Amino acid sequence: MPSFDVVSEVDKHNLTNAVDQACRVVTGRYDFKGVEAKFDLKEYTVTMTAEGDFQLKQMLDILQSAMMKNSIDIACLESKPARPSGKLAIQEVLVKTGIESDLAKKIVKMIKDQKHKVQAQIQGDQLRVTAKKRDDLQSVIAFLRSSDIEQPLQYNNFRD
Repeated sequence: MPSFDVVSEVDKHNLTNAVDQACRVVTGRYDFKGVEAKFDLKEYTVTMTAEGDFQLKQMLDILQSAMMKNSIDIACLESKPARPSGKLAIQEVLVKTGIESDLAKKIVKMIKDQKHKVQAQIQGDQLRVTAKKRDDLQSVIAFLRSSDIEQPLQYNNFRD
């Protein structure tokens, strides 16, 4: 039976490149001269450190533009509120990967409501959609692309 997987992934290499590019932009900008500002990446969490909230907002814009240049959808970013740490301000930005169970249930319900002749099942942090015909799977992909889902989705492992 034909099937495909619905996933939400961010390429770790592209993420590292985006953070490195954002670091280079910050060190080269005139308004950041003599200012203590840096990015740190640990797994899928980017920690921004600067002297003030205004600079953190500028750094977030720089990070988002660097991610778009590295073909990472910025809808996967979740910004935590800034917190003071001595004379510096720290803000964490989480890069969401995987499909959470609530969102997965919502997607399965959306697919079932469309009356497509497919079966969708949750497998950990991804969905597997199977059908008897390849055309049904392609219509589900087109439907999911046009729907308003708050997290970027990728469709891979397409099998006939």
